[in-house]
Amino acid sequence: MKHSLLFVSLIALAACTEQAVEPIAQISSGRIQGVVEEGGIFTFKGVPYAEAERFQPSHPVEAWDTVRLCLEYGPWARQAENEGKSEEFTGDFLANVWTSGLNDGGKRPIMMWIHGGGFSFGSANADPTDGAALARKGAVVVSINHRLDVMGFLDLSAFGGKWEQSVNVGMRDIIQALEWTKLNAAAFGGDPDNITIFGESGGGGKVGTLLCMPEAKGLFQKAIIQSGAKINITTKEISRQLGINVVEGLGLSAENLDEINSIPYDSLLAVSRRCQAEILGPRTPGSIKMWGFVPTADDETLLQQPYTPGFASLADDIPIMIGTTFNELEQKFYTDSPLNRTKADEILQRRYGDDAQAFEAAFLEAYPEGSLADMLGTDSNIRTLTLATADDQSSKAGAAPVYVYLLTWVSDFDEGGSGAYHSLDIPLCFNNPYDERYQVKAGDPKAALVADRMSDLWFSFARDGKPVAEGVPTWEPYNKETRPTLIIDNEYVMKYNFDQKMQQMLYERLK
Repeated sequence: MKHSLLFVSLIALAACTEQAVEPIAQISSGRIQGVVEEGGIFTFKGVPYAEAERFQPSHPVEAWDTVRLCLEYGPWARQAENEGKSEEFTGDFLANVWTSGLNDGGKRPIMMWIHGGGFSFGSANADPTDGAALARKGAVVVSINHRLDVMGFLDLSAFGGKWEQSVNVGMRDIIQALEWTKLNAAAFGGDPDNITIFGESGGGGKVGTLLCMPEAKGLFQKAIIQSGAKINITTKEISRQLGINVVEGLGLSAENLDEINSIPYDSLLAVSRRCQAEILGPRTPGSIKMWGFVPTADDETLLQQPYTPGFASLADDIPIMIGTTFNELEQKFYTDSPLNRTKADEILQRRYGDDAQAFEAAFLEAYPEGSLADMLGTDSNIRTLTLATADDQSSKAGAAPVYVYLLTWVSDFDEGGSGAYHSLDIPLCFNNPYDERYQVKAGDPKAALVADRMSDLWFSFARDGKPVAEGVPTWEPYNKETRPTLIIDNEYVMKYNFDQKMQQMLYERLK
């Protein structure tokens, strides 16, 4: 009997060992092989979810018969600045997946990460967005790459025919990824009817854009927007004219437009950049306004630009979490040298003119303990637009709740004076806080606590639409009267209307 039990145990051990070394998932297009990470997390990287011809909508990838190895990140989507990491097409439609179970009947909430970098650059292949820690909490995490810049947003609709479908193909790639995720949810132990999209900066902009796209309706149930509230001023007229100019700049016409498919990427990029500058002029880094090769509201694929101030009515049933960091892109550069009163006054006067004293008074009312560096380094537009969006969305009768946050936490190791800067929330919400690129050094117990709580909030919101975590006060849904904001710091606290006077002043200046 003992020998029989030993034999059975050895078989079970062998099976577990084999699974640990070579986890196989059967998805709609074929079998994929991944790896097992610490804590029994199954990871699949570089999984093809779609394919497409240039400037045409993507469609499900062609199936394969063999087991496809998905062990490492694939190439980035084609883009201008990529450090040699991108390849045309082969890297445009790849997903990464982390889960604690395979085809086990689980109903884990699915969290799809949409990377930032505006609509022109970036990648899902980044260590801070490794989904293993969220998967250990109980989520299925999916991150995706998709077409960017001129490859994703060159509008050739003026030429008719098949080119009418060229509008917004970069965003429609994301919709294709959502359809793929929903279709293959069970293979990864996920719930196809409980998908949350989340993204930071340009990724937050993409989340907001999806909230205005009819094709995305029903493909996700919740949305998280991190530092993503910016205004896209591209119109259908601008987008179409830009496309016409690019075609002419390439020496093409309606008669031979198919030749655009064989033009080298670098040539296409150079012409597109020149045409963009001629029509739109240069874009100021950090500007609240976006234009160029970005999504276009065409009344069909995209009903309106997001954040103007809110979203299309088709998103009214989607619970939304939205927030910013304290400094965003206006980091505390002033700490590099002594900041005295005279220098601060000069900066305030240059920024706010006759409103300089009023702004300082409003800032100190919101942040009584704030320093001169805090005042000059505070974000002056993304939270402002975020609150305008929350005002609009929360005022709609019967709309789903909106939750607003502000990240003010700063690492004790922030020697460069960066503050709570743009993108600091990424490693924290993924519970991957120890990354020196983010000024957070390994072993910082405060970083571990704030990240664990923050990732708990993100996960619980994805699970059931209610952001809760141990040690965090009840997060009240936003309303226009009291404007509750959860302050994320070493101590999490709720504040009400605390910076409204300052934000109203900033909003008037943005108009």
